[in-house]
Amino acid sequence: MFKFLSGLFSRDIGIDLGSANIVVYVKGRGITIDEPSVLAVRNMGRKGKKEVIAFGHPAKRMIGKTPVGIETVRPLQHGVIADFDMTEQMVGHYMAAANQGRRMMAHPRVAICVPACVTEVEKRAVVDATLGAGAREAFVVEEPLAAALGTGLPINEPRGNMVVDIGGGTSEVAVLSLGGVVISNSLRAAGDDLDSAIVSMLRQNYTLSIGESTAEEVKFEIGSVIPLEEELEMEVKGRDLMDGLPKVVKVTSMEVREAIEPIICRIEDMLRYAVEQTPPELVKDIVDQGLVLTGGSALLRGLNMRFSDVMNVPVHMAEQPLLSVALGLGKLLETVDRGDKISVTVDHSTV
Repeated sequence: MFKFLSGLFSRDIGIDLGSANIVVYVKGRGITIDEPSVLAVRNMGRKGKKEVIAFGHPAKRMIGKTPVGIETVRPLQHGVIADFDMTEQMVGHYMAAANQGRRMMAHPRVAICVPACVTEVEKRAVVDATLGAGAREAFVVEEPLAAALGTGLPINEPRGNMVVDIGGGTSEVAVLSLGGVVISNSLRAAGDDLDSAIVSMLRQNYTLSIGESTAEEVKFEIGSVIPLEEELEMEVKGRDLMDGLPKVVKVTSMEVREAIEPIICRIEDMLRYAVEQTPPELVKDIVDQGLVLTGGSALLRGLNMRFSDVMNVPVHMAEQPLLSVALGLGKLLETVDRGDKISVTVDHSTV
């Protein structure tokens, strides 16, 4: 009863709970939070108790730089919860921030996204974490559907709409028609795996050890999936594995491209398989209007052109690839309030 009454003081919220970033949409206000899904915790020394000392960007800046007794935690791996307590604290923190700090009197209705590949147990864990963080209701929505809504695809019409969402932990593809998912496919390989591939390449080629933040910087600075007219290069700094001393090497975009090639090929195979499973009439629509590419890793140079060549269809980049899922959740919240009929499978739990 208290949560129901206190819900009158809060706005409905949509949360894109990703492995790399958490984006929060507040009804009537739009996107209010876009932060890395990282926490910094201090070990209290009493029965393993931990105290969170930083969230988001401040915590991400600490990765690989913490003293003894402090560690950085990424509570989600490959789109699912790896640390339940930390996830609950993170969701609670950003729910309070979205409601302008009114944590005690803010128990909003929350629509939260999960990858299409998660199990019912993993989906339930997301619901429990959201309710434990203070939500009075939790709606769990599959990411491809929210991404399609956020990119403005006319999913309620009787025609095929294809969306590809490449995030930090998962890559997903879905074909939608008449407000529902016809075909979906997921792969637990995405931006984080691209970073790991770059780390491995530098270890093998240059005996250079770097952290995940540096690998991510290399990926976005010079990473590409197609040959460039003028290949890029950058200096990468780290520790020499041979003598343990600082070392600086020059890395080219060609080397990065070769390192991430196996992962890009796996994503392409996922897309081909999804098209093979799609009914022919919907494939015809996809050929006519193409597919939409979204997600943070979709910003990799040349990815849209490469997918267009592989799939033989036009590939359009979403206007706001990092925010598409959260914007779609916002549209879904508006749809629920208007009472519109939309053929969407939503896992709904309340307390």
